[in-house]
Amino acid sequence: MLRGHMWLNTGGAEPLLLRAGDCYLLTSGDAYAVGSDPDRPADDGMAVFEAAWPDTVYHNVAPGVPGETSAISGALAFDETTAALLVEHLPAVSAIRSGTPAAAALRPVLEMLAQETSTDIPGTGAMRDHLTHILFVQTLRAVLTGAGTPTGWLRALGDERLRPALALMHRHPAEPWTLPKLAAAAGMSRSTFAQRFKDTVGLAPLDYLARWRVQSAARLLRATDRTISSVAKEFGFGTENSFIRTFKRVTGQSPARYRLNRRTERTSTQFPIAA
Repeated sequence: MLRGHMWLNTGGAEPLLLRAGDCYLLTSGDAYAVGSDPDRPADDGMAVFEAAWPDTVYHNVAPGVPGETSAISGALAFDETTAALLVEHLPAVSAIRSGTPAAAALRPVLEMLAQETSTDIPGTGAMRDHLTHILFVQTLRAVLTGAGTPTGWLRALGDERLRPALALMHRHPAEPWTLPKLAAAAGMSRSTFAQRFKDTVGLAPLDYLARWRVQSAARLLRATDRTISSVAKEFGFGTENSFIRTFKRVTGQSPARYRLNRRTERTSTQFPIAA
């Protein structure tokens, strides 16, 4: 939000009042409405979206009387594997309030983005893209370090005890990791480590490892023509059959079907981020 105020209504939660300096993050591509009154229908002219660029990802928002309230918004698109790892545990809507340290950190980026969306000179497209990525990372930091941080691997990265074990799984997924080895890396007993990991990440350590392997393998299946057997071996599966079983349990489909579907329907998930 740059000026004025507006109500944000996603349909799945209570309308959220946003004032100048506030930022918000939406973690789904579902439609949402903004306006000067949360009780007015979205089609009564109270919410006006002005697309200043051919790319409608960036637009000025003027609920109520145009010019009294303005905001800048953008969207990032991730492949489904990245999306699952990055945002699946985040709240559907997050607000970063003006006056907080997190909002202060975002302000310089917002000011630069506002400038880049109000002019049309060489390089503005690239600047908008880079600033939107920076804005997303800064907003994500604020959400993850705020009160009520959700579960997920990003939260575990902030845990000094869990971080070494998580790094080992991420860097060397093909290694035959066991609960004792991971607990030793964390400097904890097996039972304490397992409980702390599940409370933080939302999955048991070895269940998380299996999912990480499958999600990483899925990226290779989409992007390359490598055989299913070679992909299975790279990510630590003893046999192709064990890989197929685990892959189907995690994704709901076989590796071959997954590859075929993703090549015929290039699907992606969009996450609007606005300020």
